[in-house]
Amino acid sequence: MSRIRRTTSPRRPVRLAAIAGTAVLAAALSACGGGGSSSGDSTADLKAAKKTEISVNLTGKQAKAGEPVKVTLADGRLQTVTVADAKGGRLDGKISADGRTWTSDRTAAPGTSYTVEAKDDKGGSAKADFATAPPEKVNKVSMVPGKDTTVGIGQPVSIVFDHPVKNRAEVEKHLKVTTSDNTEGSWGWMEDYSGKDRVDWRPKDYWKSGTKVTLEADLNGVDSGTAGGWFVKDYKTNFSIGKSQLVKVDLDSHRLKLYRDGQLVKDTPVSAGTPGGDKASWRGKTVLMAKEGTINMNSETVGLGKAYDKMVDYSMRLTWSGMYAHAAPWNDGYFGSANKSSGCIGMSDADAKSLYDSVQVGDPFEITGADAKGTQALNNGYGEWNLSYDAWKAKSALAGNSGTTGN
Repeated sequence: MSRIRRTTSPRRPVRLAAIAGTAVLAAALSACGGGGSSSGDSTADLKAAKKTEISVNLTGKQAKAGEPVKVTLADGRLQTVTVADAKGGRLDGKISADGRTWTSDRTAAPGTSYTVEAKDDKGGSAKADFATAPPEKVNKVSMVPGKDTTVGIGQPVSIVFDHPVKNRAEVEKHLKVTTSDNTEGSWGWMEDYSGKDRVDWRPKDYWKSGTKVTLEADLNGVDSGTAGGWFVKDYKTNFSIGKSQLVKVDLDSHRLKLYRDGQLVKDTPVSAGTPGGDKASWRGKTVLMAKEGTINMNSETVGLGKAYDKMVDYSMRLTWSGMYAHAAPWNDGYFGSANKSSGCIGMSDADAKSLYDSVQVGDPFEITGADAKGTQALNNGYGEWNLSYDAWKAKSALAGNSGTTGN
């Protein structure tokens, strides 16, 4: 009795042909035969064995990016399909009910080489390769908060794009916020203070202390649209919500109060912006953007002429336009009695240091009173808390989709 090897020799050449614009690759299936076959019968079986043939919708070295990869088996049923790039990344996908096709969940990224390997239910396999054309323009993002940070209960997730985003709905589909306690929230689009496109995610209400948050921006292979370019990588960040703190500033009573877990822990006399003109403070709900320490403040940079140019201690930024809470010992005669600053919320050195040491980036500042020049704009820092939740949700490119899950 002849002994027949049940799989095709690895030295057998792989046959590749182009059919109807798709790449087709053929490799031998395992031979079929019973244990009692003669040498001649087995040879006949090998010649009659069907080949594993696949076609891939993307071909060549300049394939179009931004489309799903589709792999089709000529005969039989697919068992597994792997589509991997040169860096080891993979595209996940699903096999159709009839077992004939596999389609990737995500699209092929520009400027990327891919290897396709498919295995069928008979043990056969086939491979194919293709590469997508490089992008003419690449879009990048900056994200806040930073990775592994702890922030206050008012901090939104904020993404600013280097280039315009015309395909906002498509981009938003690829943004996912996951929270440890199923926090409800929504994305909202705006023009950033810098003039760039920006999308923020804020909860319906202030965060709960202790919440863990993850942002996944699976943007690799997504087209920004006209003049925006392609995204060529994914982004991910995670952060935690720290102490539950809220700062309330009353411009009319000239008081700043810090609450922690709903309890008053600090009551400070202040002097805010001079009412009646450009030197007045903004009212509204804002968020502490950064603790900048000692910085130079120059009135010419905010359109106030030569009113001041000095080093200022314990500076806490509240808006992009230059409103801070900080130490202002030169105004000590007005603390608790009058608003005489050039727009900021000033206090004594000791009170400013105490507040600076107590607050955390992301703490909300709720500023009320008649002595204001208006309500802080949406994009002047983080002004989204000045909108009702329904009004905020209306700024999403995906109406009715919160884009959040719990874990």
